[in-house]
Amino acid sequence: MSDYNYTEFKTEAYDLDQFRGPMPGQKAPDFTLHTADWIDQRLLDFDGDFLVLEMGSLTCPLFQGRRNGMADLMARFPNATFRVLYVREAHPGANIPAHKTAEDKFACATSLRNDHEGRQILIDDADGTAHQAYGGYPNSVFILNRQGCVLWFTDWNNTNAVEKALTQLSQGRPASAKALFKPVPPWVALRTLFRGGKGATADFFAGLPTLIWKNLLKRNWRILTGRGNGVAPDSSC
Repeated sequence: MSDYNYTEFKTEAYDLDQFRGPMPGQKAPDFTLHTADWIDQRLLDFDGDFLVLEMGSLTCPLFQGRRNGMADLMARFPNATFRVLYVREAHPGANIPAHKTAEDKFACATSLRNDHEGRQILIDDADGTAHQAYGGYPNSVFILNRQGCVLWFTDWNNTNAVEKALTQLSQGRPASAKALFKPVPPWVALRTLFRGGKGATADFFAGLPTLIWKNLLKRNWRILTGRGNGVAPDSSC
């Protein structure tokens, strides 16, 4: 077992200055994963025009705070397939600790499914091979086409930006939506951290100044002032 499944959250676990996942215009990595029913599922085998893939876990406040919005998008865009890749616990605690085995990961993914998650949940191995290939962030989102090409991504989910990107792609246009980092309401964050148990809240607040500086300020300025190149929805990589 690698140190991928950290037992205490620290900002050093993430490179918050440089996202290392696949970029728009690049080929998305494919993996054979498992569903919560232990059924094999190829990541890039889907029925819709697009695959909307979100990283998430029980202890990620951002993921939990975006779930209702993503459910609304799934209803509004029947031409897209929506999936969650269950990753390591973002803020493990005494109640929901870091995964030590594949069975631990399956148990958490099953809990998420039983908590009215309507998207298909895919589970990768205990060391997060697929997650790390997609950048290793706790709540990133990728939109892929049937050719396995990354059309749009955000390292932190912003449902308004996902909606705009899907609208543009569904209309046959490149996606140019800029996804600013937006914190979830404090009560959503605290509810999620309390669910994780003792240690999760303290670890989160210890890293909060760094998260504010690198995500809310530094990253958002970079997004606002940057220029992205859109990728056509029918692109091949």
